[in-house]
Amino acid sequence: MKNSEITGLSKEELVARIAEETENLVKLRFAHTISAIENPTRIKKVRRDIARLNTEVTKRKAQSATETK
Repeated sequence: MKNSEITGLSKEELVARIAEETENLVKLRFAHTISAIENPTRIKKVRRDIARLNTEVTKRKAQSATETK
């Protein structure tokens, strides 16, 4: 997921996407534990996407906090 796609999402969409990607990560890890998945770099990609989404949420919270002061 690109940063331009992330910045285009609303706050509710960000939270929903984080939940969806976290669930996907759990499933990938479970599948990889049971038997090696074909492309284990997918786990790394999903972790990074979650981090990018969380960073955007944090950035928006900081912006809204500075705007209200």
